[in-house]
Amino acid sequence: MKYKRILLKLSGEALMGTQQYGIDPDRLNQYATEIKEVASRGVEVAIVIGGGNIFRGVQAEASGIERVQGDYMGMLATVINGMALQSALESNGTYTRLMSGINMEQVCEPFIRRRAIRHLEKGRIVIFGAGIGNPYFTTDSTASLRAIEIQADVVLKGTRVDGVYTADPEKDPSAKRYSQLTFQEAYEKNLNVMDMTAFTLCMENGLPIIVFDMNKPGNLLKILEGEKAGTLIQS
Repeated sequence: MKYKRILLKLSGEALMGTQQYGIDPDRLNQYATEIKEVASRGVEVAIVIGGGNIFRGVQAEASGIERVQGDYMGMLATVINGMALQSALESNGTYTRLMSGINMEQVCEPFIRRRAIRHLEKGRIVIFGAGIGNPYFTTDSTASLRAIEIQADVVLKGTRVDGVYTADPEKDPSAKRYSQLTFQEAYEKNLNVMDMTAFTLCMENGLPIIVFDMNKPGNLLKILEGEKAGTLIQS
């Protein structure tokens, strides 16, 4: 395998599948199967999942909810998704741990860096919920920070498209896909890889990012075997 320890970033919206909101059991089980496959080959897997299928903090103000309150609501949504993914993985016979940036001992462990690394070393899949525990930070930022903290080899950002394009491929059919970029090129071209805080964290710490289509079965394994199934961004 090309990478020994990975941080997989999944969007909450992707869990909706074809639904308008909530969690699609078929999509959830597909993800669990893909993740189990790579973990069974000795890859240490940590996961950060968004909460946009349930609630997005940045949209809260439009409904009269204060931004900070909305962000905390969004963090709780990521814990719900984390619990769902944990359940699906354990139904597949995989050992997992759900760790939270906000203390809620009845449902998950608090995030402790050394404990998270130890879980990974023991072959457990670790899911990080509730962001970093503070408002104004996205789950992209959480993914970058947690990846650095656990000394992951790469951040794998699973999306609905197979990489980074010159424009939104869902809106512009003439958009071209990049197979590889430097951080500086992505910054200068103003490409929407991650939010700027998350992107800068990876750039300053030399942590590569691969953007790929998680919804295509087998893609996760292909990347870990060294195939070019997405866009690689590195120094």
